Amino acid sequence: MGPFIIVGTMDRYLYENILENTIRPWEKANLGRSWVFQQVMSPIDFDVAVWISWNGQKLERRLKGVRASNANQKFAQLEAAWKSIPMTVVQTLLDSMPHRCQAVIDAKGYSTKY
Repeated sequence: MGPFIIVGTMDRYLYENILENTIRPWEKANLGRSWVFQQVMSPIDFDVAVWISWNGQKLERRLKGVRASNANQKFAQLEAAWKSIPMTVVQTLLDSMPHRCQAVIDAKGYSTKY
């Protein structure tokens, strides 16, 4: 599928366009009938948003004081910073997922300590 770079604010029309013209064709070509796309506004979505925010903060710290003259340069800097995250950090996050998922199950979908 590749990286998505969204400039500006994503509205429902852009979101629908991405689903219809990118995700659905990729899903049909690569995943077949067994794959289900599900989106709900459940409390778990907010836990994921916090994890994404944490990673975004790490990238922000890595790029503090680094200037970009345009959006393409900033995206290139962000991509380089993302790729420079040590695999040990990624592995630690992956290893924590069973505990995180179990915490969400135990909390019946509500917020967790994560």
